[in-house]
Amino acid sequence: MIPDPSPLAIVVFVIFVSITLALSFYFGAKAKSAASYFSAGGQIHWFVNGVAFAGDYLSAASFLGICGMISQFGYDGFLYSIGFLAGWVVALFVIAEPLKRLGKYTFADALNSKFQSRGITFAAGISALVVSVFYLIPQMVGAGSLIVPLLGLEHWQGVVIVGTVVVLIVCTAGMVSTTYVQFIKGGLLVFFSAILTMMILNRGLKVDERPDVLEPQVITTTSNGTILTVNGLPHGKKEGEADLRPVGHLSKLPGGVKETGPLSPLGYLSTLQQSEVVLWKAETTASETGKTVTYSPVTVSGADVMRPGRKYKNLGSGNLWAKLDFVSLMLALFCGTASLPHVLIRYYTVKDQAAARLSTVVGIGTIGAFYVLTLFMGLGAMTSGTIDLSDSNMAAPLLAKNYGDLLFAIISAIAFTTVLGTVSGLIVAASGAVVHDLVVGVMGVPLKDHHKVRVGKIAAAIVGIIAIGLGIWFKGFNAGFLVGWAFSVAASANLPALVMILFWNRTTKQGVTAAILVGMLSSLGWILVSAETFENVYGYTKAQSAELAWVPFSQPGLVTIPLGFLTLVVVSLLTRRRESVRQSSVK
Repeated sequence: MIPDPSPLAIVVFVIFVSITLALSFYFGAKAKSAASYFSAGGQIHWFVNGVAFAGDYLSAASFLGICGMISQFGYDGFLYSIGFLAGWVVALFVIAEPLKRLGKYTFADALNSKFQSRGITFAAGISALVVSVFYLIPQMVGAGSLIVPLLGLEHWQGVVIVGTVVVLIVCTAGMVSTTYVQFIKGGLLVFFSAILTMMILNRGLKVDERPDVLEPQVITTTSNGTILTVNGLPHGKKEGEADLRPVGHLSKLPGGVKETGPLSPLGYLSTLQQSEVVLWKAETTASETGKTVTYSPVTVSGADVMRPGRKYKNLGSGNLWAKLDFVSLMLALFCGTASLPHVLIRYYTVKDQAAARLSTVVGIGTIGAFYVLTLFMGLGAMTSGTIDLSDSNMAAPLLAKNYGDLLFAIISAIAFTTVLGTVSGLIVAASGAVVHDLVVGVMGVPLKDHHKVRVGKIAAAIVGIIAIGLGIWFKGFNAGFLVGWAFSVAASANLPALVMILFWNRTTKQGVTAAILVGMLSSLGWILVSAETFENVYGYTKAQSAELAWVPFSQPGLVTIPLGFLTLVVVSLLTRRRESVRQSSVK
């Protein structure tokens, strides 16, 4: 779908970006030391840090990806929200205070506080880089999707704009400006999502009786996802060209009424459950030059939408691998939150352990409120005729456009700053890993304080360029789906080492190093040879992907997270015994 760029949206976008950059330059004048650049000097107030937690965590995957998945699949998309939120229980009760006590700048500080091992620093630094890059992909994909309707530019141009602005933010003031950008956009995101939800409830539900809403749509694309034709005509909006029609509507309401009028939150869900919804099934045919996707309408009951099974169709069947794949995804989402480097480093921006705990509580409250709103925004898009079949990430912004250009402008600009805040945090985490862990900790390069900041800015620019390239390459992927990969790698590589260092006194430096490397490499390897990757990344059909896949299910966490724990225990016991023997022989 090719929406017309809105002059109002452009103005609001420019205002938001200008304020963001002004904050960066303002705080940049005050952030000269490494402590200020990488951890804001530990002087952020716990409430600001808590909302910034939400601003950091509520990424493109949360706002764009989850709303899009709910609009496509209903309850199954909301399971991502549940998984993302549940992970904060681990962060609050297991990680928050000990991590603040152990660390200074990076995740590797906490792991290495006891051992002072180059091996741990190397493994943790590489893990932080890999996870940050994986997490950057969905943010950049979402950013490119936003720019298309907002400014009327191409997807790749949007990715380049985001990358450039973020590098400017990070290179001017680092964690100080990043924190306040995340604080502002976290608060605005929750507030205006609540406004959009109230408008959805006030309008209620309505049957769409247009005659063309049930016509299939056929698109052909190139290998890189560029749409060539729609229903046999060239893609565009000029005479003789065709554009994708927005979809998503109800075909029947309970009692035979045509519209409900305003509804309460529970009334909205109850009425939808008794209605009939038209969803869209995609069938793909691949060729050497690209692929053809046929979208066909499928009428389902609202009750079917409101229970598990639309996306994870085989959970109710006897397919064991499908069930294990789902359990593996939920395990990765639950364990991954407390393992993400850009989330973990935020514990170093407050002054003490009590502030770290309070920050986590505020973050959980803000994040939980937002995830409840995603359910209504996703279902609102599903039933309001605003879904773009070619890009599920645009469900929430296009829904806002249905209520007027002003709300669309504000929601899109906030979504854009959502991407800016999260990407900024990721790049700060990545640059900190490069400077503090790899250059100083592993290579032993003696850098003065201001040199650390300079090298950090160079690393930030390089990571930004890599993120731009990946955002262009993965165009068209759902941001929520992509972020599941980052959670799997983070949980597999980082969580076993962190938990065991905190709670098992037999842990050795060799065990920690081995656990990080084994968890990271095994999860990456599993993802790369899974059926989903063969289909979505390598371009094979679903049937071919099922045959070519090396592993029985696509989500690695169920195997690779326990493997990380097992590796740490076995290696620690072996090396501890060897160390005891060596000490005895010395005596």
